[in-house]
Amino acid sequence: MTLVEFIAPLRDAPNRDKCLAVIYYEQRYNGKDSLTVEEIRTAIRNARIPRAAKINVADVLVKSGHYVDSSGVKGQRRLWKLTESGQQRVRTLLGLPEAEPELEHDAATLEGLASKISDVDVRGYVEEAIKCLKVSALRAAIVFLWTGAIRTLQEVALKKPSGTLNAAISKHDPKARTVSKIEDFAYIKDATTLLALQELGILDKGEKQTLEEGLNLRNRCGHPTSYKPGVKKASSFIEDILGIAF
Repeated sequence: MTLVEFIAPLRDAPNRDKCLAVIYYEQRYNGKDSLTVEEIRTAIRNARIPRAAKINVADVLVKSGHYVDSSGVKGQRRLWKLTESGQQRVRTLLGLPEAEPELEHDAATLEGLASKISDVDVRGYVEEAIKCLKVSALRAAIVFLWTGAIRTLQEVALKKPSGTLNAAISKHDPKARTVSKIEDFAYIKDATTLLALQELGILDKGEKQTLEEGLNLRNRCGHPTSYKPGVKKASSFIEDILGIAF
């Protein structure tokens, strides 16, 4: 969702609520915990809010009371963030679901992981999972995180001698294509890859079984069914994936 779409229902709302919504959007969708007046003003303009240039953002924030707080400075610019009351105000205005502390903790954990991942593709998948978690899109978050995890394990497998790797794969799928580069895994089922990883000693039996459970969950979330995982199920999946794949 773009900022234009997010803030559209507030076109006729007081300027305070527009500013609060901008801060909320940047925090939830872009990971910015606090913003300067200039950054908020630019976002309002980008959202094509009528008469945006006439909004005195600094004055609005000063008069926003318990909805905002100053969290420090950026250079010489004061930083503003939402308080819990401010976040609740935006959720009420836009009919958003209540924040889930468990999901917020998982998102923060994944953000720490993503900052350490050098592989651009894997980092991209993890960052997509983070965005999904922040808006409670649990099925999508599970699919993206699984993709990043299996890609990471495939890269580990490729470090094994080619003959050893392909022997482990063909043991569980005699018709499998020969793997010599990461793209070749697109033709190998994830379930087969997990079996091969155990064969290669990369996973032990318990880890392989746990990841098989994760794969089953990923498949339920990635295929068109009515299944919807709960917060605890998603959080458990994330814990398992982090503990084994990463």
